[in-house]
Amino acid sequence: MRRFLAHTLPLGGAHRPRPAGGLSRALWIILAVLVCCATVNTQARSQAANPLRGWNSGPTRTAIVQFVTEVTTEGGPSYVPPAERIAVFSNDGTLVPELPMSPQLAFALDRVKALAPKHPQWRTKEPFRSALDRNMKSLAAHGTRGLLELMMAAHSGMSTGDFERTVLDWLPRGRNPRLNRLYSQCVYQPMQELLGYLRANNFTIYVVSGGDAEFMRVWAGQAYGIPPGQVIGSTARTKFEMRKGEPLLIRRGEADLMEGKAAGIYRFIGHRPIAAFGNSDADMEMMEWTGAGEGRRLVLLLHHTDSGHEFAYDRKADFGRLDKGLDAAKKKGWVIADMTKDWNQVFTKTVK
Repeated sequence: MRRFLAHTLPLGGAHRPRPAGGLSRALWIILAVLVCCATVNTQARSQAANPLRGWNSGPTRTAIVQFVTEVTTEGGPSYVPPAERIAVFSNDGTLVPELPMSPQLAFALDRVKALAPKHPQWRTKEPFRSALDRNMKSLAAHGTRGLLELMMAAHSGMSTGDFERTVLDWLPRGRNPRLNRLYSQCVYQPMQELLGYLRANNFTIYVVSGGDAEFMRVWAGQAYGIPPGQVIGSTARTKFEMRKGEPLLIRRGEADLMEGKAAGIYRFIGHRPIAAFGNSDADMEMMEWTGAGEGRRLVLLLHHTDSGHEFAYDRKADFGRLDKGLDAAKKKGWVIADMTKDWNQVFTKTVK
């Protein structure tokens, strides 16, 4: 057979013998490609068949799958049209660690430190003094308003485009100091899978944050693939200016505060979600409102119990306190996802 092929395959316009070894290499290459394609297809089928690989079998995973199955089964009693399949997620502590500080707080602290020489008054003024001293307990006491004050003051007078570029420049360098990972590598792998699972079932996903929505729009796009229009939060007030012939929106150093997550969701999208995912008492309004709607609902609280891979905290935490939420979950039948019991991994294994 080789001799037949060698004498019939043309080379350079003439029928010349092809070395047996050359044909053998070509066959090996074709075989390798076929094997690789088969492997990729097998992995893709496996992922499609088991989209929540990071979730252990048990009541929590079952509750998620049953909910999605019921609301997407046409003709079923709990069917929800795709346009109404809205899921809302808190960011800090739900999709990414909030200890020892969230990505947005870490960004704000780095920016305040870099700009402090131009603002000597920050040395004695709160919350800037606590930010410069990295006093996390004091910063926690200032809450979301303190974070927004840092963000607004540090970026006042900056165009929205320059602000976005500043965030994009920080992301490849921003690192969680305790986990020794880039923040971009601190996204919870099981939650990434959950986002993908919901998308595959025609859910529209919104990230809800009390912080600066402009930061979150950049972060959510990079970390979760969620577009800017699906981020809900407090926003910087802007003004239109022409600078060197270019029309720009300039951050004014003031914020339009989102007064509670439930109110923010309604103001932004005008519709009650059918699923809500949070991790702290700060998410209770969102979860209460979501759970009180008609029809099938899913409300899930992530309980941080894994001190080995991440952090363990709840009722006495400075950031992300989960106290009233734990009690409410038990009374109202919300799902509590125990990070240690319900997940078989926390992050992806790749670390830079």
